[in-house]
Amino acid sequence: MNLNLRTPAGTHISNFSFGTMQWGGKADATDSRAMYDLARAAGINFFDTAHSDTGGVSETLLGEFVAADRNDLFIATKCASTGDCRPEAIAQDFEDSLGRLNMDSVDMLYMHRWSDEVPLEATYEVLAKLVQAGRVSHIGVSNYSAWQVMKAIRVAASFDLKIEMSQPMYSLVKRQAEVEMLPMCRSENIAVVPYSPLGGGLLTGKYSQGSEGRLTHDAMYKSRYGQSWMHSAASALGDVAKEHGISPITLAIAWVAHNPAITAPILSASKSSQLQPSLDAMDYKLDAELYARLTNLTPTPAPATDRSEKA
Repeated sequence: MNLNLRTPAGTHISNFSFGTMQWGGKADATDSRAMYDLARAAGINFFDTAHSDTGGVSETLLGEFVAADRNDLFIATKCASTGDCRPEAIAQDFEDSLGRLNMDSVDMLYMHRWSDEVPLEATYEVLAKLVQAGRVSHIGVSNYSAWQVMKAIRVAASFDLKIEMSQPMYSLVKRQAEVEMLPMCRSENIAVVPYSPLGGGLLTGKYSQGSEGRLTHDAMYKSRYGQSWMHSAASALGDVAKEHGISPITLAIAWVAHNPAITAPILSASKSSQLQPSLDAMDYKLDAELYARLTNLTPTPAPATDRSEKA
């Protein structure tokens, strides 16, 4: 865990983060505020948003909610969600974000996407200038592969800049990060803040009950989580959860948090009434036997060398 990641008041970031992607979208302002209050009451001081979320409403609402407690909170946002990593595009995204958040600076600024079109030197030079100006405290990356992170680390270092946080997709049905991302982050002392610990909602159990949602209406999510073994695993997770008298949501998030490479899983919900099982995961500790049982519900990805006999 990267011990440099603290709020402006000096408190270390919480072991769970809250993602505001739904605020201003499926969640209106009142319900978004209710989620913020629940997250704060549970001890979360780390909030995650992005320039692209809900057309900027997510950032605007977050800025309103955190204003009174800004120094006690760690605020992260992202730029370049379209993959446009030109310095002028990054600068514009960042100015937009600060305006919406009504802040002079943020604690973490992620590059949301990798670009093959813009030299890394141009991208990381502008990020270094933001850090040097005191407008950004830390730099992170989202949706980068391990080799991309290592390449970015080298380029960033030429500007006396560190990459201190990574945000990969990671859940019981999306375990690719185990192959190289998580070992790389542990080696390089990069905090890992994974998104979608519930597999786009698949691991909530609602789809096995015939409910509809992103996995039935959104082509991207339907493709991402469309393999039959994923749905079988979600059903099996529900069986284990029932056996233990707990929500599958709590188990799925606790499984992600149990991995020693993970710094702070991102919790979220589209309604405040749905949030409590996720918050319950903050205090739920898996024992080794249950962790292994859940892990065995899904295929373990092959090692990077693909020499499984050496795994």
